[in-house]
Parts: sequence; structure tokens; C-alpha cells
Amino acid sequence: MRNSEGSTLLHVAAIVGYTEAAKMLVQHHGCHYMLFEKDNEGQTPLNRALSNMHTDTYIYLSDEYLNSPNVEKLDMFDSTEIVVNAISSKDYDSACKMAEFIKDPDTVLMAVAQNFPQNVNKIERHKMLLFAHVPVKLKFVEDTQRKEKAYRDANRLLRLITTFRITSTAYKNAIFEATRQNAVEVVKEIVSQFPNIIWNSNEDGHNIIQHAVINRSENVYNLLYQMSEHKNTYRTIKDPFKNNLLHLAARLAPEKKLDPISGAALQIQQELQWFKEVESFVCPLNVIQKNSFGETPQMVFTKEHKKLLIEGEKWMKEAAQSCSITAVLITTIMFAAAITVPGGNKQDGGMPVFDNKFLFSVFATCIYWSFMASIASLLTFLSILIGRFSEQDFLFKLPLKLSIGLATLLLSTIGTLIAFFTTWTLLFSTKYIILNYFTLVAWIIPFAASITTSQMSLMSELIIRSIYWKSRFGRRSDEPFC
Repeated sequence: MRNSEGSTLLHVAAIVGYTEAAKMLVQHHGCHYMLFEKDNEGQTPLNRALSNMHTDTYIYLSDEYLNSPNVEKLDMFDSTEIVVNAISSKDYDSACKMAEFIKDPDTVLMAVAQNFPQNVNKIERHKMLLFAHVPVKLKFVEDTQRKEKAYRDANRLLRLITTFRITSTAYKNAIFEATRQNAVEVVKEIVSQFPNIIWNSNEDGHNIIQHAVINRSENVYNLLYQMSEHKNTYRTIKDPFKNNLLHLAARLAPEKKLDPISGAALQIQQELQWFKEVESFVCPLNVIQKNSFGETPQMVFTKEHKKLLIEGEKWMKEAAQSCSITAVLITTIMFAAAITVPGGNKQDGGMPVFDNKFLFSVFATCIYWSFMASIASLLTFLSILIGRFSEQDFLFKLPLKLSIGLATLLLSTIGTLIAFFTTWTLLFSTKYIILNYFTLVAWIIPFAASITTSQMSLMSELIIRSIYWKSRFGRRSDEPFC
């Protein structure tokens, strides 16, 4: 029985994710043959369950496929599309289970190259190990565990796929796609099968290392540092237009690589970092060499990043201007608070009424701290607004200034909040003590947390990208590569 779309009852159960109905059809009604039936679009129930994201139904049907008594149909069964869908859905475990029925390994290898997951980093791993034994289930721990499992399953699938007979063209296409995606594991696995593939060129005449530089794929680029005899070849290698590696690093990075970075200023900073890294790798003569168009690497960089430099200057000035307004406001408030202390002054000597109370000492300290920090922040942002914006300034100088400005602004903001709360407590501590603490918990703490989080996020990105950028490059393993 089929409907107008050629779907059997098992297709319908798979589409809606009705696992119990699928079990009844396969196990109790002897409709095992329906597992292999295709609808008008050539889709099996297993395809439909996967494409509609019904995981439980998909797992059940895949188990039935693998345990099918119909050996003849199972041998004719092609799981290529199912495996590709599973890979696209990041379900690498299911893809491994169905891998033995693949009839088109070329397509599957390309899917692996396009969707290979990243491994957990050191920070994620340490956090996971630290909180793994906490009785309460934490979302980030579960997410990290899933990410780690997906990485292991993807590696297992990759090793399975490379045991198939795959065409040289498929290997070539896959390795360039893996390079573009920064999937170094796929690159290493393919090179282990065909070492000479590192010299294959794409339609633009670039090999995988040149392609890695163009696409800012640092994991693949770092394989240079694991090379032995081929390493020096790359120091002077050129493409058909006589571009050396530094010319390629001078090109504007793909949007996909720039979009995740906050702001045009940090984007051009990363571009400069890549340029400096490749500059330190190539031969000194390559720095001034010209390509077929008579351009040195620096000329290419300036031309390609002209628009981004303007956008970076605009972004930096807007950020500095917005923050300087806040700094001026805090400076004004703190100055006013310093000359009009809470409770007023004594008539006999002019000393503050609350000068013998601990909270007043806290208030005075916060006023001084906040005032000085806001002044420092204001001066820092003014130096950005009136300073120059050359290419090289975006590498370290301008991000450092912005980091200092944000840090001092954050300190002044925290000082202002503490000063406000101590003033309120000094003036109304007896009558509104419950309201004081309710205000602290319900308003001040969440507000301070939101301000701190937003500023800390940008500050940490600025500091990490400015100070630790060289750690992204270099030797990652003692295992030799080629």
C-alpha cells in the first residue's frame, strides 16, 4: 500500500518519527521488506527518518537494516546517501554503522572533508574533567562530551572510508576541501595514503599549503613545521603568477574566516598576524620579490585591505567615542560625589559626619578609585581618537590601548556601583535595611554582571589576540609529516 508520493506505511512512520509504529510494522506484521522500499524520490524509510531529524526512529531502523535477514537485498543496498545525511547531521556514529554498505566512497569522503568536527581544546577538556563528577548535570560538560565523542567517531569513520577503493581525483578534491575547512586530520590521513598528493595543484595552481595560507587554515599550515626535507621548498615556492607564500598571505581572507571576529579592527589585526607569521617563515628575499603584476607582498596587502583598514579605523573610533562619553559621565559624577559627601560635613571642623564609619572609608576609597580610573580611561580613549591609524598600529598598539581603556572603564564602573550602594546604606541603613539588600541582589549585581561580562568578553578577545597570537602557529606534534 502506497500513497500518491509512493510512500509506504513505514515511510510515513519514519517521516513523523513514530518509532513504535515502525516497530509494529517491521517486527509484528512481517513487513521487513519495507526497509528497502523507495518512494517516488528514491528515498528509503531510513533516509526519511534521518532527513526529518527523528533520531530514535533512525537508530531503530538502522539497527534493523544491519540485522536484516534479507542478505540479497542488503548486499544490493547502497547506504551512501544515508551516510552523507548522517555526516551532515553530525551523527558520525550512525555513519560508521552504515559504512560497510557504501557504494560511492568518493562522495562520502568529500562529505567527511566538508563536515569534519573540531576536537575539544585544552580549556574545554580541563573544564569537563573538573566538573565531570559533579552530581548536577551541567550543560557545558554534556556539550563538551558530545563534541569529544563526535570527534572520535569522525576519526573512526575517516579511517573506515580510506579502506575503500577511492579515485585519485576524489582524494585530490577531498584534500583541498579539507584544507579549506581546516580539517587537518583529513589532510594527514589522505597524505598517509598518498604522500605525493601534497604537490598536487588545484585549478588555481596552488598546492595544499598555499591553499591553507589563502584560506587562513592554521592547523594545515602548521604541518609545515613537521616537515623535514620539503620544508625549505615551501620557503621559495611560487604559483603560476609568481606569487610566493607571502603574496598569498597578503590577500584578504575569505569572509567565513573574518565574520566570527568581533569588529573590523580585530579582523585586520588577524590579517596582520598571518602576514607576520608567513613573513617570518619565507626567505628574506621573498619579502621584496614581485609577482607577475609587479607587486611586492606589502603592496598586495595594502591594496587588498584598504577597505578593511577604513572600516577598522571607523570601528575603533566609534568604540572609543562611545566609551569616552561613559568615562566623562563617571568622572563628573565621582567629582560631584567627592565634594558633596553623604550626610554632609560637621559644623565645627568641616569633617564628614560619617568619617568614623567603616562604610564611609569604603565610599571614599571607591570614589578615588573610580575617579582616577575614569580619568585614565578617558585619556586612553582620547589618545585613540586623535592618534594615527596606520596598518602596523592595528597589530598591537591600538588593540592594547583599547584593552587598557576598557579595563579602566570597567574598574570605574564597578567603583561607582559600590560607592552608590555604600551611600544608600549609610543614609538609610536603619529604616530600609531589607530594601538595601533586595536592591543589591535584584538590581545592582545583575547589572554589574552584565556590564562586566560584555566588557570582559571584548577585553579578553583583545588581550588573547594581541599577546598569544603566536601560539596559534608552530609545531603541533613530534610526528614527522612528509
